[in-house]
Amino acid sequence: MAEQRHPDDVLVMGRLGVDVYPLQDGVGLEDVTSFGKYLGGSAANVSVAAARYGHRSALISRVGDDPFGRYLLRELERLGVDHRDVKTDGRYATPVTFCEIFPPDDFPLYFYREPKAPDLEIAPEDLDPAAIEAARILWLTVTGLSQEPSRAAHHAALAARGRRTHTILDLDYRPMFWPDPAEATEQVGLALEHVTVAVGNREECEVAVGETEPDRAADALLERGIELAIVKQGPKGVLAKTAEERVEVPPHFVDVVNGLGAGDAFGGALCHGLLEGWGLERILRFANVAGAIVATRRECSTAMPDAAEVDAVLAKGA
Repeated sequence: MAEQRHPDDVLVMGRLGVDVYPLQDGVGLEDVTSFGKYLGGSAANVSVAAARYGHRSALISRVGDDPFGRYLLRELERLGVDHRDVKTDGRYATPVTFCEIFPPDDFPLYFYREPKAPDLEIAPEDLDPAAIEAARILWLTVTGLSQEPSRAAHHAALAARGRRTHTILDLDYRPMFWPDPAEATEQVGLALEHVTVAVGNREECEVAVGETEPDRAADALLERGIELAIVKQGPKGVLAKTAEERVEVPPHFVDVVNGLGAGDAFGGALCHGLLEGWGLERILRFANVAGAIVATRRECSTAMPDAAEVDAVLAKGA
């Protein structure tokens, strides 16, 4: 008899791979002599971040049948993420992403996901509809809509979810994963009909709803039936809007070591705040600080803070 599954606090679906970061800063990859490897992928990072706050966190994804895939499964377990829905794919290799580190704001990424990443092979039959419906938060990313069968699986997950509260779409648009921005706009539009929260920066909002001005972008998302629209504004902070409320908070400035994991840390902290039932301003301030903490560290997944770390910074007047 199969073990009964308790409802997940946060169920995340999407990209999982190995991040390979240089251990020297300000040097091109052609001159780097040593690297560190870490669990990576935006969806996986959010699942780890949520687990750091003590939530029951799970990931739906795929890895290759190779040493890197085995490493990722081991890391998910070590970091407290349920990986029962991470399948091993016998056809495609586990993807690897290299970055260059030029603080404070230049972190080029090089994705090795060809001919295809296993996480884009997630299929509708991989899904547990009951778990998707029961999860307190379902977190999806736009990257998962970029290719089949992952696209069909994401739409199937949204159909199973039935637009339940805290169905979140990370707008996470990466042009290298799409043949045409117009195709991304079409797919995001379909997904927005089934989610209750959307999170993205100004450029991602332009792809999603054709607006870059933060208030107009948030309003355009709300017009699609979204309950909460969050627009990241870079050095201007973060804007969040509902039908009744508008909140804008400034960023928390730090000396950046690697800015790549900050958005995923923000996402995990957002999940924490929603699960705790906090008000919008408290959620955004907490999430900003969580992102800032990770930006001061080299790695992403293993850099995610716990609540005590974030609260300690907030207590100093962040």
